[in-house]
Amino acid sequence: MVGRNEQKAHVSDAHNLKFELQGRALEGRHRSGDSMSSKENCRNELRTAIRQLSDRCLYSASKWAAEQLVGIEQDPAKFTPSNTRFQRGSSSIRRRFHTNEGCSTPITGLSYVSTPVMEEDEVVDGDFYLLAKSYFDCREYNRAAHVLREQNGKKSVFLRLYALYLAGEKRKEEEVVELEGSLGKSDAVNQELVSLERELSTLRKNGTADPFELYLYGLVLKQKGSENLARTVLVESVNSYPWNWSAWSELQSLCTTIDILNSLNLNNHWMKDFFLASAYQELRMHNESLAKYENLQATFSFSNYIQAQIAKAQYSLREFDQVEAIFEELLRNDPYRVEDMDMYSNVLYAKECFSALSYLAHRVFMTDKYRPESCCIIGNYYSLKGQHEKSVVYFRRALKLNKNYLSAWTLMGHEFVEMKNIPAAIDAYRRAVDINSCDYRAWYGLGQAYEMMGMPFYALHYFKKAVFLQPNDSRVWIAMAQCYESEQLRMLEEAIKCYRRAANCNDREAIALHQLAKLHSELGQSKEAAFYYKKDLERMEAEEREGPNMVEALLFLATYYKAQKKFDEAEVYCTRLLDYTGPEKETAKDLLRGMRLAQSSFPSMDVELFPP
Repeated sequence: MVGRNEQKAHVSDAHNLKFELQGRALEGRHRSGDSMSSKENCRNELRTAIRQLSDRCLYSASKWAAEQLVGIEQDPAKFTPSNTRFQRGSSSIRRRFHTNEGCSTPITGLSYVSTPVMEEDEVVDGDFYLLAKSYFDCREYNRAAHVLREQNGKKSVFLRLYALYLAGEKRKEEEVVELEGSLGKSDAVNQELVSLERELSTLRKNGTADPFELYLYGLVLKQKGSENLARTVLVESVNSYPWNWSAWSELQSLCTTIDILNSLNLNNHWMKDFFLASAYQELRMHNESLAKYENLQATFSFSNYIQAQIAKAQYSLREFDQVEAIFEELLRNDPYRVEDMDMYSNVLYAKECFSALSYLAHRVFMTDKYRPESCCIIGNYYSLKGQHEKSVVYFRRALKLNKNYLSAWTLMGHEFVEMKNIPAAIDAYRRAVDINSCDYRAWYGLGQAYEMMGMPFYALHYFKKAVFLQPNDSRVWIAMAQCYESEQLRMLEEAIKCYRRAANCNDREAIALHQLAKLHSELGQSKEAAFYYKKDLERMEAEEREGPNMVEALLFLATYYKAQKKFDEAEVYCTRLLDYTGPEKETAKDLLRGMRLAQSSFPSMDVELFPP
């Protein structure tokens, strides 16, 4: 009887628990309702945008939008094997960065501003538009423009103007190859820019330019050097049609300072957060960029683009282990991905992961060997093998495919430095800074090249530019310090300042502490020298490193503490030196003898007490 009563009590408790859980589940559904409705809005907007962008042959923007569409977390009620297949495997990355997957605010807490969907002219000029689009897809740009010369529909007008722009770009590239070779510098210009500017300017003044025509107008103005007006026009474009990532990218390239970025009058649409995250990254505000991307992950939980951008930010912060983990996950989810993989190869190169870099090079070679990224990865592979001439061949191939591919110029400069071909290295680095004056690696490379030529004043000039762009990279501070130490300058106080900055910037090579100790010793500042020798010794012990630096630190500290009459501490360091077999062992014995003699309470000790 008792047992049955207990059983009934358990059943009653179970019923109560069941009702309580059902109530919590209903509350959870209500709480997540806003979040799911926000995600559904994003999803619907992107689906429409993908079609509109593809219709106008803006394929890069269309691809970007499609990737974000698939990156939005699906409503659990609609989960099926088919719509979750692409989203498997990203959870570990999200856990690693502690993203808030259950965020109920519509993306980063901004008020959701819905942008009216553009009306499409499906019937107007339909047949001519379809023919022109076919020509455009076959890269017959002039033919496409000619077909649409008398068509007035908005899609047809944009496609005609865009086809003329690309025809001019194609001809410009052909002129460069004909006159200077594929890697040559040239003053060739797009001959269509003048007529395009005239027509697009008229459309804007009349108030009839649509967001896509404004985007093209901004592109033309940027090429002509009218950057302020280009920014204004591009802001108009993204405010009226925010889903064109190509327009945001062009606008970002014109935001070279934080003041310019803050001055933009942008609508609060969720695309603005993607733009700001990317802009912060280019402006080297990496922590702010990471915060934006991690907020965006609340909705775009499975976006490979966001994962790659997080990896870029971590790469700039030199968190190589985290970058490697993200790229490994990206390749598991998207095994034929080539985009951004050259950065992964840089990480593997820096960590000297030969087998992983070999595997990656083979993988991209089999996927698409004629992509600039693939060529850079293979170039890094040969560089790590020490085959620098072969490495240069692949970096040149990358530049033949895209002569403005920044990484290839910089990496080729590094290879020329390894080959001691300094003039070629300087030329490569200069081409890199011509493309992007914010590339600190190219400025750093120029500094290295001039330092190798024995020109420390020039080297310092370039190192200062590099350190302004990347103030948290210990290598640049160390390079500056070595310039100040050079025979021509001998500015040791300035060198000490640089080494201090390097020591505070996670000096992985462990150079700064040792050099600080040596310089203070050289300047007769024994107390400061002892401080840095002690810190360097602690670091070597923690990393279990032996070598001449440890012997030097032990000898200095033993001598210093003996001079300070701190015999117990001095004896500790001397005793450690007795484990070595070189001249430092005899020096330690002499120091111990001196200390015994100096202590009146101890009798003189015979050398025989110290075993050989």
